[in-house]
Amino acid sequence: MKASKTWKLWRLRVLMIFAVIGPGFITANVDNDPNGIFTYSLDGARFGYLLLWTLIPTTVALIVVQEMAARMGAVTGKGLSDLIREEFGFRTTFFIMLGLVAANFMNIVGEFAGIAMSLDLFGASKYVTVPIAAAVVWLMVVKGNYKSVEKIFLTASFFYVAYIIAGVMAHPAWQHAMVATVVPPSWGAFGNKEYIYLIVATVGTTIAPWMQFYLQSSIVEKGVTPKQYTASRLDVILGCIFTDVVAWFIIVACAATIYVSGGKELQTAADAAAALKPLAGNWAFLLFGAGLFNASLFAASILPLSTAYSVSEGLGFESGVDKKFAEAPVFYWLYTVLIVLGAAVVLWPRFTVQHLLRITVFSQFINGALLPFILIYMLILVNKRELMSTHTNSRTFNWIAWATTILMIGLSVAAIVMS
Repeated sequence: MKASKTWKLWRLRVLMIFAVIGPGFITANVDNDPNGIFTYSLDGARFGYLLLWTLIPTTVALIVVQEMAARMGAVTGKGLSDLIREEFGFRTTFFIMLGLVAANFMNIVGEFAGIAMSLDLFGASKYVTVPIAAAVVWLMVVKGNYKSVEKIFLTASFFYVAYIIAGVMAHPAWQHAMVATVVPPSWGAFGNKEYIYLIVATVGTTIAPWMQFYLQSSIVEKGVTPKQYTASRLDVILGCIFTDVVAWFIIVACAATIYVSGGKELQTAADAAAALKPLAGNWAFLLFGAGLFNASLFAASILPLSTAYSVSEGLGFESGVDKKFAEAPVFYWLYTVLIVLGAAVVLWPRFTVQHLLRITVFSQFINGALLPFILIYMLILVNKRELMSTHTNSRTFNWIAWATTILMIGLSVAAIVMS
């Protein structure tokens, strides 16, 4: 009888967790896009387990910033770009939107390139796969509603388990990996410029400006209120932890195979998948390649959507996937144009890996320049009592949030200089 009650209680808790998973979980997982997967693969391939320790501060930073964005959405009922326009003026909002569109468009190109490269591993031509993917992404949002789109995105989020399985199949040195996760290496490692660059890239790839805009808009469209916010906070925390667990297994998979075999020069995440085949077996290769396709398609859906949300709200136009095309034409047209142009760049016959690398570096430059402003505006907004009432940051949380902001600003500046 007692065992039955315990089982029912655990089952109820599990069902409650699945009931609240949504915007926070989706937003955090999209951060593991082709660029993120490539960074984590490079960590493991070049330095083995020596960069695993960065994932703990990375997770803390992600939770702090995402929680503030979600809380502002729940309390104010407005998106971040909407609040910036109301509190700081149209001109400030316009220039932020300009930078955001530029950075996001280049990232969208990267996502479609990820689709092309991941399926090229299995012999499929980009001239077939990219147009089909673009059409699927467009139809899913334009013809769906918020609930149906969220269910699709959540399903895509759980496909990241493929990387966890691939990591296990790589047979890593588990004890070594666990110790490296909590203990930084000796000071000698920090004398290596490439090691420093990958620290910056690993932590810096975690928090991008688009994430805060998308998360806050999703919270608003889902209709989360301050009373329901406790559940949404759990959603944010679970999403941040899960996405960095996936990152941990990507690093571990490449450390246990590519690094141990003498290292390999990687230019894309697809190179990491191809390198796993002779080292960890066909199944690890299939899982890594399939995971890359899922991540690319997932991000190719979210980034145009995030951009459309941000610009429409910031400039005062109607937005939301629950609205019809005629009710929110600017929102849907911007979403459409970003997908079409992003796919078209990748379909250009002369588009190469070198073009992709240049686009990636420049998008990181813009993200790095924009992020400090976004974080500072968020901290000012979240501490305004007339906006947040009793839901402003506590003193402790402010200390953590400002420390995170200063850290991310420092990393962004370092990434710009190193790029």
